[in-house]
Amino acid sequence: MSALHGLAEAAGLQVDWTDAGGKAQRVEDEALRKVLTALGYAAESDAAVAELVARIGGDQAAEDAAFVSGDVGQPIRLPRGGRGQLVLDDGTRIDVTGDTLPPIDRPGYHRLETDGREVMVAVAPPRCFTVEDAAPGRRIWGPAVQIPALRDGRDTAFGDFTTLARSAAAFAEGGADALAMSPVHALFPADAGRYSPYAPSSRLFLNVLYADPGLVGHAVTGEDAPDLIDWANAIPQRMGKLRAAFEARTDAIRDAVAAFAEKGGEELRRHARFDALHAHFLPDGAYGWQAWPAAFHDPAGQAVAEWARSHAEEVDFYLFCQWLADLSLAQAQKAAKDAGMALGLIADLAVGMDAGGSHAWSRPDDLITGLSIGAPPDILGPEGQNWGITGFSPQALKARGFEPFRATIRAALAHAGGIRIDHAMGLQRLWVVPDGGSAAEGAYLSYPVDDMLRVLAIESHAAEAVVIGEDLGTVPDGFRPRMDARGMLGMRVMPFEMEGDRLIAPDRYDAQAAAMTGTHDLPTMAGWWLGRELDWNEKLGRGRPDHAANRRERAEQRAGWWQSFVAAGVASGPQPADDDPAPVVDAAIGFVGKTPCDLVILPMEDVLGLVEQPNLPGTTHEHPNWRRRMPVATDAGLAAQPAATHLDTIRKARTP
Repeated sequence: MSALHGLAEAAGLQVDWTDAGGKAQRVEDEALRKVLTALGYAAESDAAVAELVARIGGDQAAEDAAFVSGDVGQPIRLPRGGRGQLVLDDGTRIDVTGDTLPPIDRPGYHRLETDGREVMVAVAPPRCFTVEDAAPGRRIWGPAVQIPALRDGRDTAFGDFTTLARSAAAFAEGGADALAMSPVHALFPADAGRYSPYAPSSRLFLNVLYADPGLVGHAVTGEDAPDLIDWANAIPQRMGKLRAAFEARTDAIRDAVAAFAEKGGEELRRHARFDALHAHFLPDGAYGWQAWPAAFHDPAGQAVAEWARSHAEEVDFYLFCQWLADLSLAQAQKAAKDAGMALGLIADLAVGMDAGGSHAWSRPDDLITGLSIGAPPDILGPEGQNWGITGFSPQALKARGFEPFRATIRAALAHAGGIRIDHAMGLQRLWVVPDGGSAAEGAYLSYPVDDMLRVLAIESHAAEAVVIGEDLGTVPDGFRPRMDARGMLGMRVMPFEMEGDRLIAPDRYDAQAAAMTGTHDLPTMAGWWLGRELDWNEKLGRGRPDHAANRRERAEQRAGWWQSFVAAGVASGPQPADDDPAPVVDAAIGFVGKTPCDLVILPMEDVLGLVEQPNLPGTTHEHPNWRRRMPVATDAGLAAQPAATHLDTIRKARTP
């Protein structure tokens, strides 16, 4: 092994890896050097490499000494022996000695006091909270919705948390026990051009655009409501209505916001200051905090404190917006549960955050810097992907007792009965790319997966929420067995579950999984049958250039799918015409409904039989990503055809 490769492995980088096609790959040395430099391990000589390896070893020893994790009822090995006291989270004290803790029957976060040191001891239940825990003996289902796309009868430019609440109640009446929603993380409310839910400013706080001023007496009506959301006008319009509600707030609301701010502490106040500062500097072209004057780069610095004092009203406005968003989302989960849903809302956790956003400004030491998260070439992105977002530093997670990760999971589950973890393989490794580089110049950075899965299990039970992991693409060896062992649901997306041109039979699906007809990144069932994404690719000059071959392949797949539906007993008769997707959509819904999976999730676009998909990966403005709206209010749509038939199909398929 070369010195460079030794340093890379010590830093947690995988020099050798296997791609989605099972082919062995090796990261080029120049790419390794770039990634190592971004991680703070620039090595210009073998002597420097040796020093860095020693430094990494010392850092890791210190991190290991500050945090250990284990399982309920199992002894826990300590990195250092000694004599001390184990203090459980209920205050119970237990004398301990040696290098192994005795079995602990109480899950949670405890601490070991020994030799003047304090070690956090995370003890996990065997598995995450499960669907069986929430709905014993039942095979449940629910829709997946894009919140802005929803309608509820009000004249709004986009759906908000009140629309979500009304939609959840409507789906519950139709038999759903869950509603998977698009991410609700904080974006950049002053910047109308940044509306992708997967590039948030912070995952610790909420998207205030979804807050409903109607909850405090300021109805959100009379907004322009086109079929494609005009974010450039819709965002300022909604922020204006939030501002009006803020200015008219009563003493009772002032007191409620003050109590909310007190509970949120310094983290919440910093986020409000960030939003106010971002709005202040944005007109000068400062899209991220890095472009602010240097004195404002330090959130705890004098310049920020003085500015916040002199602009207290602006900071208070963003605190109010967070309070109202939290209230609005809480009402949505309450509406879902009150209507009879076993789980209610399922949150969506984005894989990372914008490096110019609130989290990176407030807590830069939590994150990797100089690197973007992405993916190597795989089935979803043949050229590889650079998502332009950053994520947690594995070293920082261990050094801080995984507090950043714990806080993020808790924020997502504050008003939800489940969580879908986007690109869940990031719990074990992330493809990191030097800023400004291509996806091909990246490498896999390892994460403390066993510790993170234990934290997830603890938080899952604390919130009584199920955990779904998006395990699509290039999945590392051993990851799915780890998910299974921890009671996480994988994702079994029907178009990916194929053998040749035939779909894998429903009875071969894993029970411990969420079965789906599609995702927000895939064609709808109607769109796939019609070849709509092929139309888009041809129009945009994307994908394989032999469009005629693409069409022939789709024709073969149509035949294979229909034969699979007939064999599964969810369809009969001759194959529908290429321009008749209706029987196919209903058959697909029945197909995934028949699987033994604990949960079935249907994109709302499939419930309504729509053609266009919410997002076309690899595009920005070429395709109207995150702009499409539902044709009608949710309750009206579910009562009409074809949704009424589809709901009947899924209910029958999920009935034992």
